[in-house]
Amino acid sequence: MALPLPRPHPLDAYIAAGGLLGGFLLWAAGLSTRPAGEPIVLWDGRRPVLVPLAVMALCELLRRAAPRTALLAGVAALTADTVTQGSLATLVMFTDVVYAAVLYGTAASARRIPWVSGLFTVVASLASFAAWRTPEALLIGVAVGIVAFAPASTGLIVRNHRDAAEAARLRAEQTALRAETDRAQAVAAERARMARELHDMVANHLSAIAIHSTAALSLDDPATTRQALTVIRENSVEGLAEMRRLIGILRDDSGDLEPAVAPALDGLGALVEGARANGLDVALDASPGGALSAPVELAAYRLVQESLTNALKHAAPGRVTVVLARRADALEVRVSSPYGGRDGGPRAPGSGAGLIGMRERVALLGGTFEAGPVDSPEDGGKVWRVYATLPTGEGGTG
Repeated sequence: MALPLPRPHPLDAYIAAGGLLGGFLLWAAGLSTRPAGEPIVLWDGRRPVLVPLAVMALCELLRRAAPRTALLAGVAALTADTVTQGSLATLVMFTDVVYAAVLYGTAASARRIPWVSGLFTVVASLASFAAWRTPEALLIGVAVGIVAFAPASTGLIVRNHRDAAEAARLRAEQTALRAETDRAQAVAAERARMARELHDMVANHLSAIAIHSTAALSLDDPATTRQALTVIRENSVEGLAEMRRLIGILRDDSGDLEPAVAPALDGLGALVEGARANGLDVALDASPGGALSAPVELAAYRLVQESLTNALKHAAPGRVTVVLARRADALEVRVSSPYGGRDGGPRAPGSGAGLIGMRERVALLGGTFEAGPVDSPEDGGKVWRVYATLPTGEGGTG
């Protein structure tokens, strides 16, 4: 199967046409690189010079599409040109073919051509001086250097600059891509964090409102209805305050994305009292054993808050136990609520986002998280247990 011929670059076609036309005009004017009758001229006539000229123009046509082939053919054409009267256009086009072979050829060719042309320049200088024993003979080496070594070196310099610029461009694109990826990840992480805050701050109040409003609508008892409406109002006011605080954080231009007063373990008592007011039987055993970092205290508070909200919506009648215990290097959070035995569905609808948020909070601190039904003889049966360990960055490994 025949190999497809390389397609010349449009600019190379103009260069080849220009070189061929210029050489033809020089030939028509009778101008050449040496006079007729010089001993090195084997073909003493005007027409033989046109053959190397035409071949060199063809090499210019392939200077970018097939640089190695163009260089080999150009060397042959230049050799033929040296045994005729010669054409300046052929010499000029050969220098461009050498330059293009280094610039557009393979990496191996770009390394070898300057070395070969430089070596040939030295050999030509020494051989001509050894043959004629005159300083003027060294001009032959100079001419060879101008025709071969100089364009090869120029091509190598330009190629190195081009490769360096391309490498810099690729690095800039990679840096921009990494920056965009980091920005997208930061935006996604911030959206997830704000979603967790919004859920944890508001879901508890809205769940209590839904449960007590259902009780107010289903029971025809003025006292019960009044009590339910009181709880609904309290949770509405607290939920509205939480929403306003969150909106204030989002609108803040200072860059501070944390609440002005983040919930801490000191507020667990009030949180449990609120859960009891909503109808839960909650027992709290919190012994954190000293001050903890703000992220750990906020995560522990939110874990307990979401667990109590889930117990309010889903737990069977019975006691909910909240235990916080300090280990050498972590804070343990354990919330257990009665599982199973409830008539009908949940007291308020849920989406499952609470468990996801709790798992994400613990993962951000490098802790462990478990949630699900377990058998608990000490609690008198099966319970739904939320268990998490939050590293405190203290203590040793033992």
